[in-house]
Amino acid sequence: MSLVIQEHARARLITDGPDPRLVPVELRHDPAEPQTVHVRLPGGVDQPLGLDLLERGLRSPVARGDIRIWPCGRAQLVLELHSPDGVAVFQFDIAPLIRFVSRIRARAPKRPAATTPATSATVTRA
Repeated sequence: MSLVIQEHARARLITDGPDPRLVPVELRHDPAEPQTVHVRLPGGVDQPLGLDLLERGLRSPVARGDIRIWPCGRAQLVLELHSPDGVAVFQFDIAPLIRFVSRIRARAPKRPAATTPATSATVTRA
């Protein structure tokens, strides 16, 4: 059984044209790189993203380097990629992304609960 998590999605490639173009996108997470998500875009382009960046981008606008992510209403998310060749903007339905992140988190090793050291009080009588 492979521990790699994959999710196939469609994104709208936003262009200057009148209609966005639907493109297939593959989301991939390999436990060997626990903090990285790979987004395979059309043309075989593999864009690595920080898992934390994707998670935060589901809730509010975030940016790291040449990558910007922000929610667009309640049902969509925008991924903007900057490169020397220009800017590519993809709009995703948010449901497959949430499902993908949930699957990753469900497989993540459970963190031990934070424990607080027991304190002992000494009572002195006068």
